[in-house]
Amino acid sequence: MKPRRREHEARENRHVRKQVEKASQAPSLDEDDLMRIVGEQAEPFLLILDCVQDPHNLGAILRTADGAGVHAVVAPKDKSAGITETVRRVSVGAADHVPFVQVTNLARTMENLKKAGVWLVGTTDHTDKLLYELDLKGPLAIVLGAEEKGMRRLTEENCDFLAKLPMAGQVECLNVSVSAGVCLYEAVRQRRA
Repeated sequence: MKPRRREHEARENRHVRKQVEKASQAPSLDEDDLMRIVGEQAEPFLLILDCVQDPHNLGAILRTADGAGVHAVVAPKDKSAGITETVRRVSVGAADHVPFVQVTNLARTMENLKKAGVWLVGTTDHTDKLLYELDLKGPLAIVLGAEEKGMRRLTEENCDFLAKLPMAGQVECLNVSVSAGVCLYEAVRQRRA
């Protein structure tokens, strides 16, 4: 009989290296590393997560970000999930490949990205503009809010554009990891056209 895993623990998979099990929290990159990454890219493609706390969501987002070719994922140090063993397992190894940047002040980082020529597109229900109506080519950062609460006020105010996904059913919004997939791959579609 297989041993049972703990409630919030991801299952084992063949994509996670065994040595990862020794470290519960991996170090992340900082804002200087982010600005270096942005400077190295002709058209940076970033994902900003405002206080995503569920490690399963972060793992799924990192997996999608890797598949979409995102150059870095950015999150605040406080009130956000970091790279843990669970995140690595759920990401199926993507956590080892996508640069994960944790910053002290997300609003300041967003301002610095704008100064570097990156356009910030935030996802929110506080707009009538659909994501599909925006130009997602060029230097871009897609901004997603936390589970349940969405983006914080200052994060939303720092976005250049706001967009929402069309919702035809009874639920108000999608899971943040699903929203990340929809948004990132719409950008991929536009950038390849």
